[in-house]
Amino acid sequence: MTITITAFERSPDGGQGMARDMRVRWALEEVGQPYGVRLLSFKAMKEPAHLALHPFGQIPTYQEGDLALFESGAIVFHIAERHAGLLPDDANARARAITWMFAALNTVEPPIVDREVAEYLEDETWYEQRLPFIDERIRKRLGELSGRLGNADWLDGAFSAGDLLMVTVLRRLEGSGILEEYPNLSAYVARGKARPAYKRAFVAQLAVFTAAPTA
Repeated sequence: MTITITAFERSPDGGQGMARDMRVRWALEEVGQPYGVRLLSFKAMKEPAHLALHPFGQIPTYQEGDLALFESGAIVFHIAERHAGLLPDDANARARAITWMFAALNTVEPPIVDREVAEYLEDETWYEQRLPFIDERIRKRLGELSGRLGNADWLDGAFSAGDLLMVTVLRRLEGSGILEEYPNLSAYVARGKARPAYKRAFVAQLAVFTAAPTA
């Protein structure tokens, strides 16, 4: 059955791999599964046809036969469970990899997203007071993550879906100067971005943004 995902017609990040369809693209590339992409305008994302797939009117969604999923983490988990390459065979190692998936999305990502939202509202009077507090929360999480990673290449043995999600989360800090304060985390992100599957996914997402508009 053909896999179809949805993505932004014009990504707000300029196709730099920050949109959450990147996570799904990367996962599918890692497990060697072909997929199609249906591009959506912001208007189309709020129309009934898409809301039937994603009740919050966002991207990505995933369709395969009668199965329709939303939420990038859930989609990556589904891909990892269905196809070899993103979760270990050993039951305990598998459980730990899944734990890291949750940690990336529930513990590390929220303060990073809070920072992005604060930056959008930087003209508000409370921006300068709030940003240091948010950055402190981020540094606390990164310090803990850095200590756990240590000198290892990946979070728990071989590369897993936990690493895939964590790398995409940490990438959201690129350009802020915060990630660079933790050399092992910077190197960790670089290792993720160097994976051939990541590169293929990145090129595919960027191509959407750079493609010449149709007449």
